[in-house]
Amino acid sequence: MATAIQRQSADRQAARVIASDAEALDVARQLARRLAEGASERDRLRTIPFEPLDWLSDAGLFGITVPREHGGADVSFETLVKVFQILSAGDAAVGQLPQNHFVFVDAIRQDGTREQKAFFFAELLAGARFGNAQAERGGSSALDLKTRLTRGTDGGLRLNGRKFYCTGALTAHWIPVAALDEAERLVLVYVRRDAPGVTVEADWNAMGQRTTYSGTTVLDDVAVEPSQVVEHWRLFERPSLFHSLGALLHAAIDVGIAQDALAEAVGVIRGRGRPRLGAPVASASEDPLLLHRLGQLSTRYHASEALLERASRKLDAANADLTAETAALAAVAVAEAKAFAEDVSVEIGNDVFALIGSASTDEGLNLNRHWRNARTHTVHDANQWRYHASGNWLLNGVAPGKPVRRAADWQEQRQL
Repeated sequence: MATAIQRQSADRQAARVIASDAEALDVARQLARRLAEGASERDRLRTIPFEPLDWLSDAGLFGITVPREHGGADVSFETLVKVFQILSAGDAAVGQLPQNHFVFVDAIRQDGTREQKAFFFAELLAGARFGNAQAERGGSSALDLKTRLTRGTDGGLRLNGRKFYCTGALTAHWIPVAALDEAERLVLVYVRRDAPGVTVEADWNAMGQRTTYSGTTVLDDVAVEPSQVVEHWRLFERPSLFHSLGALLHAAIDVGIAQDALAEAVGVIRGRGRPRLGAPVASASEDPLLLHRLGQLSTRYHASEALLERASRKLDAANADLTAETAALAAVAVAEAKAFAEDVSVEIGNDVFALIGSASTDEGLNLNRHWRNARTHTVHDANQWRYHASGNWLLNGVAPGKPVRRAADWQEQRQL
């Protein structure tokens, strides 16, 4: 395993090692400006974004949550979430791609062995990217996995399964795979993207977030070393922020989409001469109804940003003193931020057209990508349950439940 990993690392340029939160934010802003220049064209052509992701790798962004004792910046949750908003305002699809990466870095931080941490953290500082292979189709629920890690006839571990919605897998160096072991426990198996038996298909055909390439991954008798297996089931035995972090990063993507859509709408309106039909003014910038609606949308965008910041600070506070109570408070704050961000990103992406008028439908502008991105990304889960979680905590003191990977365990795990 070590030889293969060293060879893979040698194929990449030496990545920058970011040393602080401030540096991480500065690098993210520089990259967002670079991403924005080609975002519309990548969307239009459905370009696989190998080069933009290499920019992120070379700039050191994929290693910013590596602990300080392993040479990383170990940035705060607040900084990490802000990085995602910044990147997603530049290009929402490329901005989404690292989401699973950082979730699976956290899985190693939480339950990796000392050897796994040393090895994978070094890989991340060298610019390695984690993909994702969790979701499946055909089960009794999205939580019911068929992918299995078993012993072969030779005594070695073998991984078999078929995964869907594998955001980041096509452009990754490593793919963390959610599977059940022979004891029916949830594990994460970190397999090399180019390992024999691993096939990642470029079959993503969604209307939005087109360049995430969240398609299919097939695992056909993939040989696995024990050092590639993280005992993820242990996470469900104690309070954690693992799932809250994943959800909040998704919220940051939505806020970034809203930010980009609103900014582009304002830019187009400023360039217009005449007002909309019926407005008793000389120019679009004087239209009272347009100004009123822009003010409403700006206020809602800033509210979504504030909820995002509030939730990220709740995560940092809980991380400093992790208990069932602090984890629950953080989870509720995340639920509120995620629910509101979803609503606002779709609303702004939709209202761009009414604000600008007929010219907004010109395919040359590609303004519809904002709504397509928001609508595609926000069906990731059922938004109503986020509001339900907040209300249930407020009224009944019931903490949001943890998602689990076996439908039969649902009621039991909800109580943890």
